[in-house]
Amino acid sequence: MKRSEINARIGEAIDFFATQNFRLPPFAFWGPAEWETKGAEADEIRSCHLGWDLTDFGAGDFDHKGLLLFTVRNGNASDPANGKGYAEKIMIVEEGQVTPWHFHTAKMEDIINRGGGDLVIELANSSGPGALDDTDVIVSTDGVQRVVPARGTVVLRPGESITMTRGLAHQFYGESGQGKVLVGEVSSVNDDETDNYFIEPAGRFPAIEEDEEPLHLLCMEYPAAN
Repeated sequence: MKRSEINARIGEAIDFFATQNFRLPPFAFWGPAEWETKGAEADEIRSCHLGWDLTDFGAGDFDHKGLLLFTVRNGNASDPANGKGYAEKIMIVEEGQVTPWHFHTAKMEDIINRGGGDLVIELANSSGPGALDDTDVIVSTDGVQRVVPARGTVVLRPGESITMTRGLAHQFYGESGQGKVLVGEVSSVNDDETDNYFIEPAGRFPAIEEDEEPLHLLCMEYPAAN
């Protein structure tokens, strides 16, 4: 992805969060120069990879396969002394913009439609990396258990949520004609480096073409403490 595209997408996200009355924490607005002044007091942000995160999943077509995320809080899977056993993300999903089939073996999560359009989620049980089962899926939506056929869909309207148990494969996108979706995620500790299992090969963090200076650093780009 080009840095100019990342800068533009983050700017659009800040505006959209404001229209949805979702307030970001102060470090969301730190630029590279301010990060250079931060010492060990900001190490939780660094080590838990809080902050901005964009991916095109290696497809090079963010509009059709991509996701913008902001990690608000998180524990650290490699440092249990961090004490937090939970994580929270806020995401923006565009109409028809797919987050491709994947599952987690460590993380359990609730995905919540916080506002905007409708979120379409396709579900399947996984039988290991690269494989989906043909068995029915038993899933909970807002505390109500339901049965969904393999690769069937659940549509979350604003205020609705779904629980993704470990090993439950899913892909999602915004429903056409409904506008972009503000999506929340509440989960156990999140580890995007080791706990994303894609059904088809996909990259999690983008290669960046530096065609302009960054306005905000991504969560994997923070400089070490001074």
